[in-house]
Amino acid sequence: MPGGARRGILAPSGVVPMGERERDGRRILMPGVLDEAERAEPPGDPEPGLVPVRDPGDVGDPGTAGRPGSERDEIGGAAQAAPPGVAHSSAVMAIGTVFARLTGFLRTVVIGAALGTALLGDAYQAAEMIPYTVYELLLGGMLASVFVPFLVKRRMRDADGGAATERRLLGVVLVALAVLTVVAVLAADQLISLYAGGYTGRQREVTVLLTRLLLVQIFFIGVSGLASTLLNVRHRFGAPMWAPVVNNLITMGAGLLFLWIAGRGQTTETVTDGRLTLLGLGSAFGTVAQCGVLAWTLRSAGFRWRPRLDLRGAGFGEAARTATWMLLYIVVAQAGVLVTANVATRAGAPGSGLAAYKFALVVFQLPYAIIAVSVITALLPRMSAHVADGRRDLVRDDFSRGLRLACALLVPLWLGMLVFAIPGSVTFFAYGSLTVDGARRIGAILMVFAVMVLPFTLHQLLMRVFYALGDTRTPGLIAVPAGIAQAATALALLRSVPARQVVVGLPVAYGLFYAFGATAAALVLRRRLGGMDGRRIVRALTRLHLAALPALAFAAAAVWAFGHLPGDRLPSLLALLVGGLGGGALYLLTARLMNVPEIGYFTAMASTRLRRS
Repeated sequence: MPGGARRGILAPSGVVPMGERERDGRRILMPGVLDEAERAEPPGDPEPGLVPVRDPGDVGDPGTAGRPGSERDEIGGAAQAAPPGVAHSSAVMAIGTVFARLTGFLRTVVIGAALGTALLGDAYQAAEMIPYTVYELLLGGMLASVFVPFLVKRRMRDADGGAATERRLLGVVLVALAVLTVVAVLAADQLISLYAGGYTGRQREVTVLLTRLLLVQIFFIGVSGLASTLLNVRHRFGAPMWAPVVNNLITMGAGLLFLWIAGRGQTTETVTDGRLTLLGLGSAFGTVAQCGVLAWTLRSAGFRWRPRLDLRGAGFGEAARTATWMLLYIVVAQAGVLVTANVATRAGAPGSGLAAYKFALVVFQLPYAIIAVSVITALLPRMSAHVADGRRDLVRDDFSRGLRLACALLVPLWLGMLVFAIPGSVTFFAYGSLTVDGARRIGAILMVFAVMVLPFTLHQLLMRVFYALGDTRTPGLIAVPAGIAQAATALALLRSVPARQVVVGLPVAYGLFYAFGATAAALVLRRRLGGMDGRRIVRALTRLHLAALPALAFAAAAVWAFGHLPGDRLPSLLALLVGGLGGGALYLLTARLMNVPEIGYFTAMASTRLRRS
């Protein structure tokens, strides 16, 4: 289809005409802004000849794969399967993602208030992390990266619409999940030795108890993942994005109930097994409810399951073989989670362990999850279409455009995170069992995380270029030295810095994985795409940071001024409100005076929507 990449976008359901996409783009923020930027940046001379490694339709999107705990990525699989020309689906996905992330943040605040950041909080975070990492390692990555595109193709090609294949997959996965869950529950003590080997005495007993209760989730996490996969191939995207909200709300309720019954300041020595069971079962029930919502939605979409365990002729072997390199990437990322958890738990500094690290990680992920995920969801099908047409110039342009537009919002956010990390943490976390000092420790970790926002985002976008090329081998190979650098840095921190500072330095190790991976990926793609539009990207990043300097100065002045007032929470809240609103307005004004085009695309889109409303 010559020139097809300019006229439309490939989706599993076919080709969406450009005119339809432009009409939809006026109603969806990120696709609309991308269209605005595309019109303002006409392409140069065509550069054909780009050859994909394999059909991009065979490669799904596994998400970031490296998040410990239940902060899972919402776009795994969906970004590849979603037809980007359907405005309603994209809007539901975007809003659902925002609500899932915000309620996930509130859940973190409630758990922090209930358990704090001392040994009891560390125990809960270790216990919560294990079922998700075990599931992601053994099954979750396969579902997102392999079986979404596999089922999409079988649904289009098989005479029965892929029904037999879906029933076989569900039957095999259910059996595997049941066995995995039973084995994991029985091996809870060994898993704690693997992920939190530094725990001893009562802290280990508490962690093992919570882990056994939460490991039951593996079965329901897996069913939720499979149900989301089957909904994605049916173009039903709302429930997978909104169901985590139910989980978050129930877990928040369990945390508040625990706080009401047990009171503030519980420790591993004073908390009873009965109260821990209440918290653990309440958290697990949130996952059960999420699974129920997705299963009910799948049934309402017309899916009816009749057990089948015969695999001959199903094609699963061929699908699994395409995942070899993707699984290497996932294994390396999960190995990084394992090393990080062990370093955090072995540091042995109460209040500066795994809980404080994970709370800061949740906040760090918010800008990416809300902004960059929207960019990736819009870009991946576009880039796959350009690859199908052999147009490396258009793939390069889309990557550059997406990165610059994401950074237009992420640059002020990472700088703001740097300035507001401590007052923001005090404002949101210093309640119940989590003291002001504990909140400040979270803020100190978050300040280091803030520096990693742009390298993390760059890495994620570069990985999506590889997926659009159908190349999973290169990301897997790049992940190995990047993972070694992360692990070596984390272990060096454990041996070379004071115990209370180990967790503050862990974001550096975390960021090295993505900085190293992004550098290597950019060098490889530069050769394949004939460049990466580096000059325009560097110029845009420089102008965006310059435009943010007045806002940064204003925000820092607000934090300094309100910091002299008596008290903790109220001055922190005032600094956050005044500095954030004033700094945001200054950033937009300065960017407009400097004629920064990336900001102009957003303001032009907003003006158009206001005129039409």
